Amino acid sequence: MDIGIHTGPFRDKTLDEIIKFAGDNGFGALEVMAGAGSGHIDVAVFSEQEAARIKDLLQQHGIRISSLGVYAQNNADPDPDKRRRAADTLKQGIDAAVLLGVDVVCTLGGMPVPGKTKFETIEQDLAEFFPPVCDYAARHGVKIALENWFATNLQGLEHWQRLFDVVPHENFGLNFDPSHLIWQGIDYLAAVDHFADRIFHTHAKDTEIRRDRLRWLGSLEDGWWRYVIPGFGAISWGEYICALRRIGYDGVLSIEHEDSTFSAEEGFIAARKFLQQFV
Repeated sequence: MDIGIHTGPFRDKTLDEIIKFAGDNGFGALEVMAGAGSGHIDVAVFSEQEAARIKDLLQQHGIRISSLGVYAQNNADPDPDKRRRAADTLKQGIDAAVLLGVDVVCTLGGMPVPGKTKFETIEQDLAEFFPPVCDYAARHGVKIALENWFATNLQGLEHWQRLFDVVPHENFGLNFDPSHLIWQGIDYLAAVDHFADRIFHTHAKDTEIRRDRLRWLGSLEDGWWRYVIPGFGAISWGEYICALRRIGYDGVLSIEHEDSTFSAEEGFIAARKFLQQFV
């Protein structure tokens, strides 16, 4: 497995600078933030020449791109025009991935449509939105991986199952993030086994759970959990990585750094040193 970086925290750095940082500090891969007019790769204007330049730089520093992350949009937007633009941006992300030789594009499952439950949004809106995108991706040899951020329609495992029931495409799966499951009380290890053939990419992010605050506030209030870098929270990384190995996953552990107690550079380096003992 590679230990990688989700480039999101490096908002003020260019992709060239991030590639150099990653190569100099022993990382193996980058999950590159991408979008139309945003991110470290602008998919709306991305060219074959720029792809060749980036690939050459990656080779110089001994790293690869594990995925493009097209997150900055609502794939279930209630506005039909915005939803169409979201689909177009995802297709542009697929085109950029092909130019870079990358076979995974990560995105989100969209927010629940106002007035609908998450299940209703999955069955009525995502069932319409994702099949054409997946078909387009399949024709280009690309997989679509959804991060299971709890605020989106992929909250719990029943939501995941329902989505894969209505969009059964083989190239439609998960950017699996255990940090969104553990504080909900969901068994992230069992989820790895159950959705083994859907795990195309993974986030390495931990969750600190303050049991004292939970007993005081209750589970319906905020303030008793927060996201931290791997090794500083409640996830058993040895067991988790063992579960990934058991299902045959040999991809990236993409560190998603949302820990306010570390700078971007410090957090990524500390997380890599911790995860290295398991890979």
